[in-house]
Amino acid sequence: MSRIGFDLDMTLIDSRPGIGAVMHRIAEESGHAIDVDLATSRLGPPLSWELAHWVPADEVDHWVARYRALYPGIAIPATLALPGAADALAAANALGGSLVVTAKHAPNARKQVDHLGLPAGSVHGDAWREQKAEVLLAQGADLYVGDHVHDMDAARLAGVPGVGVLTGTSSADELRAAGAALVIDSLLDVERAFELL
Repeated sequence: MSRIGFDLDMTLIDSRPGIGAVMHRIAEESGHAIDVDLATSRLGPPLSWELAHWVPADEVDHWVARYRALYPGIAIPATLALPGAADALAAANALGGSLVVTAKHAPNARKQVDHLGLPAGSVHGDAWREQKAEVLLAQGADLYVGDHVHDMDAARLAGVPGVGVLTGTSSADELRAAGAALVIDSLLDVERAFELL
């Protein structure tokens, strides 16, 4: 029995349109200029890290809270599952279990997964790099699939193989340099990843 961990944004879902729409609203409400295309081109780090580039430091917490409040009504309906996402989770469940480990705010991550009907065994949010590794260890994960170099960092720190998927902004070379044991084009190729177990 094996447990497979998956990142969420740009691994299981294409959240760029929804995140972009919320960022546009934050720009309108805050009066601060936000380069939404740039912000959505570097998904992976926590929201507070991204917003710190666009709003004063003493306003970051306020706009993080506002973003999270806006997210369900704006971003969730605009977000689609990436090709192969549901089947990859189902295949992982058949092997022993799946878990989603993401930097996204945990309640919104759960709502997103439920809205799309993705068969994730469990959802763990508010985790990035080292925190992802802690979740992977605590949950007994045997493999972690993600699109970002920091996902590969998390897998390495957890002592499990990391599988890079080329649906995000990290290149194959970047993912390998970060420690990916395997790089696949999309979750349609995820069965190759399970051969590492």
